[in-house]
Amino acid sequence: MEIEPERNGYLMSKKYSYFVFGMLFLLYMFDYIDRMVVVSLFPYLKSDWGLSDTQCGLLVSTVYWSIVVFSFPIAVIVDRWSRKKTIGLMALIWSMATLACAFTTRFSHLFIARTVIGVGEAGYAPGGTAMISAIFPEKMRSMMVGLFTAALPVGSAIGIVLGGVIAAKFGWRHAFGIVALPGFVIAILFFFIRDYKTVELEKTVDAVTETKVEMSRLDLVRQFTRTPSLILTYIAFAGCMFVTAAYLSWLPSYFNRVYEIPMETAALKSSGVMILAIVGFPLGGFLTDRWRRTRTEARILFPAITSFLTAVVFFSAFFFFTGSSQYYLLLLGGMLAAAFSPAAIAVTQDVVHPGLRATSYSFCVIFQNLLGSSLGPLFVGMVSDRWDLTLALTIVPVASLIAAVLFFIGSRFYCATWHGLKKLK
Repeated sequence: MEIEPERNGYLMSKKYSYFVFGMLFLLYMFDYIDRMVVVSLFPYLKSDWGLSDTQCGLLVSTVYWSIVVFSFPIAVIVDRWSRKKTIGLMALIWSMATLACAFTTRFSHLFIARTVIGVGEAGYAPGGTAMISAIFPEKMRSMMVGLFTAALPVGSAIGIVLGGVIAAKFGWRHAFGIVALPGFVIAILFFFIRDYKTVELEKTVDAVTETKVEMSRLDLVRQFTRTPSLILTYIAFAGCMFVTAAYLSWLPSYFNRVYEIPMETAALKSSGVMILAIVGFPLGGFLTDRWRRTRTEARILFPAITSFLTAVVFFSAFFFFTGSSQYYLLLLGGMLAAAFSPAAIAVTQDVVHPGLRATSYSFCVIFQNLLGSSLGPLFVGMVSDRWDLTLALTIVPVASLIAAVLFFIGSRFYCATWHGLKKLK
C-alpha cells in the first residue's frame, strides 16, 4: 500500500515516518555487520588457508566492486518501481550470501560469496536515502541522513567485535552463520511497510499556470553531467570512503601486530574508534542543518572542513604518536571522518529532481566504492605486504586531504545549481 507524501515531502503520519526510519536503520546496521564481520577473521583465515594480506583485502574490496556494478540499475528500479520490495529482496540476498560464507572451503569460494553480498547491498544505501529524503522535510534532511548513516559504524563495530568473539570461541565459520540470521527477519518484515508514491519525472514549464511536461532524456542526462557541485561531491566522497574503508579493515590487524594483543581485544579496541563515528554522523548532520540557516552552501562547505581536519588528525596519529596518545587521536579521527557524510549525501539529494534521488545517490555509491572503499583496504594490504602496515596507514589520510579540496571547489557552484533546480520543479 502506498500513501501520498504531503506537500512538504513527508508522510502524513510523522509517527509512521519514524517507524519506517527505524526499520531502515536496522537494515543498514545488519548490512554493515555482514559486510565487516570478515575483518576480525583475517588472522584465522591466514592461519587456516595461508592467505596473504592482499587476499584478505580482496575479501573486503570485492563487496565494493560488486556494489559498483549493480548500484545504478538497482537504484533505477528503486526510483521507478518500489522502495520496499527492492530493499526487502536485497536484504534477503545479502543475508543468504553471508550464511553461504560459513560453508566455503577455499579462498575462491569465499571470494564469490563475498561478491554476492555486494550484489545484495548494491542499492540499499540509495534506496534508503531516497526514502528518508521523501518522508522527512528538507530542513531535517542532513540530520536524518546523519542518524541513518550512524548505522554504518554501529554495524561495523558490532560485526568486527562479534566476529572476533565468536571466532575465538566457536570458530570463524560460526561467525558468518550467526550474524546472517537477523537480516532475514528484518528483510521479511520490510515487505509489509507502507511505501511512498513514485515521483513522476516532470518539470514545470509555466510557473503561473503550473503547467508540467515530462522530462526528456536530455533533461535527465543534464541533471548529472552539468552539475559541477554534484560531480565534485561524488569524487570527494570517494576520497573520504577510501580512508574510512582502509581503517575499518585494518585497524584490528594493526593493534594485533603492533601492540601484540589478542585479536578479539584488538577488534574491541578498533570498535571504539567506530563508536565515535556514531557521534560524528548525527552531529555532522545537526551542525550542517544549523549552519545552512545562514549559509546556503553549508552542506558542501562543512565536508570540506571536516575532511581537512580528518587528514591532519589521522596523519598525526600514525606519524607522531604511539600508545594512549595515538588512540585518543584515532578516536577523534573516527568522529571527524564520519561528520562529512550526512551533508555530502544531502547534497546528492538537493541538486537533482526528486524522482531521481536514488539514482543520484547510486552514482555517488559507484564513485565512492570504485575509487574509494574498494581501493582503500586493497591499497593498505599491498603496501603492507611490500613494506609495513604502519606506513600504509600513515599514507592513507592523503585521500581525505584531496577530498577537502574538491568539496571546497564544489561549494563555488552549489548555490547556482540549487536555485536553478527550484525553477525546474
